[in-house]
Amino acid sequence: EKRLFQVGADVKIGQPLYVLDLRPYQAEVQKARGDVAESEANLEFARRQVALAQAEADLAQAQANLLKARQDVERLRPLVKEDAAAQQDLDNAVAALQANEANVNARKANVEQTRLSTRAQIDTTQAKVEANRALLRTAELNLEYAAIYAPVSGRIGDSLIQVGGLVTRNAAQPLTTIVPLDPIWVRFQVSEAEVLAHQLLANARSLPLQLVLADNTVHPYDGHFENTVNHVDARTGTLEVQATFPNPQHAILPGQFGRVRVRSSERKSVILVPQKAIQELQGLQSVLTVGPDNKVVARSVVTGERVKESWIVEQGLKPGDRIVVEGVQKARPGMVVSPQPYRPPSARLEKGNGG
Repeated sequence: EKRLFQVGADVKIGQPLYVLDLRPYQAEVQKARGDVAESEANLEFARRQVALAQAEADLAQAQANLLKARQDVERLRPLVKEDAAAQQDLDNAVAALQANEANVNARKANVEQTRLSTRAQIDTTQAKVEANRALLRTAELNLEYAAIYAPVSGRIGDSLIQVGGLVTRNAAQPLTTIVPLDPIWVRFQVSEAEVLAHQLLANARSLPLQLVLADNTVHPYDGHFENTVNHVDARTGTLEVQATFPNPQHAILPGQFGRVRVRSSERKSVILVPQKAIQELQGLQSVLTVGPDNKVVARSVVTGERVKESWIVEQGLKPGDRIVVEGVQKARPGMVVSPQPYRPPSARLEKGNGG
């Protein structure tokens, strides 16, 4: 009947979005209220136990008649013995006594039967009241659902049904879509090597993340890991990860692409050594250095975190040391070499493209 939002607007949780035709739902509520009132009246009547009271009154009258019949018999017996009363009168009194005794027994049975019937009627009527109250609650809920509210906060899309269109329960097509924008969820894959390098599974929540957008600008808010799948994809060697980033200005929209990187603490004056220059044997790391006399010297080192294709060397080297990067397999300690400056592959590629 009504649409209460603008397409593409930001909506808050609980905000009304649509209003349906209220008339059929209001009629259902009125009928349900009438059924509840009727069943409650029947219950009140059953609780008054009118039939049981009548049966008990009939029993009391029968018991009074029985008492009088006994008194008549007891009064006539001595008179008959003294010939002061006729035997026929005594016989009639005894017959009346027996009839009243039978009537009292019948009235007692009727009282018990009426008591059981009344209890069953009360229970049945009570159940009917509860059932009608439940139907009333359902009708009232349906009336409330005639106004449709936003289940989450976010940006709302186009209305997929026009005003005046028919809406049915459990329809396959939604009325509209709302996408939460703050925080924004980012899904990406991390290589197995990166998982191990950053100890991702152990330290995921403590690692701050940066989001680099398609234009190479950096999202101003750091994010954090939320969860990962429970296995590494054997085909790609990657782990699927989900992270969240604050997005208060709604600058990021679902479907955009970007790059996620771990924000590391800034360190200055560190020594970076290409990974292929590091040798490892039985858990010990070393590099081959070139001394002032161009002789190769092996030196033990301790590495820290990895930065792209290099390791930070924490111990074992000092600024100005020359290390062997190319031809590590051929070089041996004590050999005299003719060292040449090392150029990373990226630098070679840039030079080749420029030439």
